[in-house]
Amino acid sequence: MKTKIDLPDEFIKIIENNLGEESKDFFLALDQDPVLSVRNNKTKHLNFFDDEEKVNWNNQGHYLKNRPSFTLDPAFHAGAYYVQEASSMFIGYVLDKLPLKKGGLRVLDLCAAPGGKSTIIADWLAEDDLLVSNEVIKSRVGVLKENLLKWGFENHVVSNHDPETFSDLDGFFDVVLVDAPCSGEGLFRKDPKAVNEWSTDAVKMCSLRQQRILSAAALLVRKGGYLIYSTCTYNTLENDENVNWLSRTLDLKPEKIDVPSEWNIKNTNHGYQFYPHKTRGEGFYISVLRQEANLNNKTRPRLGLNKLPWQQQNILNPWLSEKALEDFNFYVKPDGNIVALRKSLLEDYGVVFNALFKRSSGFEIGIVKGKDFIPSHGLALSNMLSKSVNKLPLNKQESLKFLKKEGFDAEPAIEGWSLVTYEGLGLGFIKKMTERVNNYLPSEWRIRMELDN
Repeated sequence: MKTKIDLPDEFIKIIENNLGEESKDFFLALDQDPVLSVRNNKTKHLNFFDDEEKVNWNNQGHYLKNRPSFTLDPAFHAGAYYVQEASSMFIGYVLDKLPLKKGGLRVLDLCAAPGGKSTIIADWLAEDDLLVSNEVIKSRVGVLKENLLKWGFENHVVSNHDPETFSDLDGFFDVVLVDAPCSGEGLFRKDPKAVNEWSTDAVKMCSLRQQRILSAAALLVRKGGYLIYSTCTYNTLENDENVNWLSRTLDLKPEKIDVPSEWNIKNTNHGYQFYPHKTRGEGFYISVLRQEANLNNKTRPRLGLNKLPWQQQNILNPWLSEKALEDFNFYVKPDGNIVALRKSLLEDYGVVFNALFKRSSGFEIGIVKGKDFIPSHGLALSNMLSKSVNKLPLNKQESLKFLKKEGFDAEPAIEGWSLVTYEGLGLGFIKKMTERVNNYLPSEWRIRMELDN
């Protein structure tokens, strides 16, 4: 079958074996432009793209007819939405179908960067639940942290560990998501360069690597909890056969969920497969397995952090909402930065902190220097900030200049700290001094694209 993309013969055979006569429609779909989709952040309370077609399996997801410049949209930098492939949004639907009671849930996203699926999980969790987002490749941890901060879910820990080093957390999590590194067949339409990296040997290598990750991940799930496994590929070796291997090797049972037939998602032996000729999205596979073994974690160590002294707490209090002061305890890291930990999750944080040494220590909100509090950028994007903090609303052009760390005409009426906002969304902090205004946007978050005049 001839397509615009020069597909390997071995890959063509895989598709023909999987789809039979349908394979012709599949290859025709690869000649179409990839679909563009975004997912709104429901906690930001602004409904962007409401006039665009919705994604069937995610209430916050929308397909876009045209690609705007996301870099030049201040709302994007404020975390109002996330640009995400539509098929992968199905994870939110799967989570909704799990018979789990929220409030004290512990969820691990084991292969989390760049963070899109972690933000789906954050949408699903309640305020007393905990999310651990892990990324083994150190260079990818920064973008994971950035996207979680933009999303504004405070109860998260970001870690940088190999899956096999999580053994002290055996049986600790209610849900573990493994969005595994794979051969990337589902990305061929979106990124034709991925075709050049594909081979049958690469598929076999990916399958073995996935088995190693899954073996470690399965032990982290408590009895009655769930392991969710996903890839962006089509071949059964990396998908159903890996699930079959896992269920034979360890005490996990593949589970079925109800999926509307009109969505055209293929029901495989052990999971659900998205094809671009049947659904509006790229290639994606997902399976759900229930843990039958009892692997409960028994350790309950201390946090290893010092409580914030009352003098510094008094300096911090005016910055935070009453609900934040009621729901969180505040601690000081050795470097002086203050972190907020939800009171109802202190024991769980203690377990995670004891088990993982390359990780964050809670939601960082700033540092006290003398009698002054210097807020973190994450605090500007969160819901913890007091409504009494002075605000400086900017229009789009001024907001973009702020995000480029360039000068803009608007200035706060009073000296001191102000929250810069766009359409009511926090973008970051500035501090007005006698003769200048300091922009506290982190340099690594700065827009580098040139602005239109």
